[in-house]
Parts: sequence; C-alpha cells; structure tokens
Amino acid sequence: MCGRDEWPPQDEYRPESLEVEGFVHCSDLGTVHLPANQLFSGRTDLVLLVIDPARLDAPVRWERPVVGPPDGPWFPHVYGPINPGAVIDVIDFPPGPDGVFTLPAVLANP
Repeated sequence: MCGRDEWPPQDEYRPESLEVEGFVHCSDLGTVHLPANQLFSGRTDLVLLVIDPARLDAPVRWERPVVGPPDGPWFPHVYGPINPGAVIDVIDFPPGPDGVFTLPAVLANP
C-alpha cells in the first residue's frame, strides 16, 4: 500500500523502507489491515497495489514481521523495487467511518 500520489512512479516504486531496511513491506489479503491500522491510522489517501509475484523483477521472501509478536503472521518482503509491470491492479483503500481499515469488499468477495 502507498499514498495515491506515490503511484504510479516515474520508473520503479522505491519506498523509504527499501533504502532503510533493504526491502519493501508487503501483505497478503488476510493481513493487509494490520500494517494499515498500525502505521497509517488517520490516512485517507491510501491505495492497495495488487502485485503478481511472478511478474516481479525482485525476489520475495516470507518473513516474520519487523515489529510485533514473533509468533504472529509472516509477511512478504520484496528485496528490490516494485516494477510497475508487476502491479496488476490499484484499489482505493480508505478507512471505514470509524477510521479502521478492513479489506475492501472488491478483494474480500472477488
């Protein structure tokens, strides 16, 4: 996920985490609400980038979260920039009226 003004990039998507931590934080459909609520509370400009891992130019590794319980869910980390050709859809991701993020209906009921 990223801010609406960050997508599409001029070339490749390179969030700050890539420079600082060496990878891009990603989520699956079952966990996308966790980082959204923890890291992006109050934001109303988010979009979800739906990524086809087979189209990525960089490797993906499923790993324990950087923050949170060690027995919590694992997350996909992309070890390189996100090439635009790997993004197969971009979906608005506003919080609900209560400010809480949940999976958009379009993804929950494909």
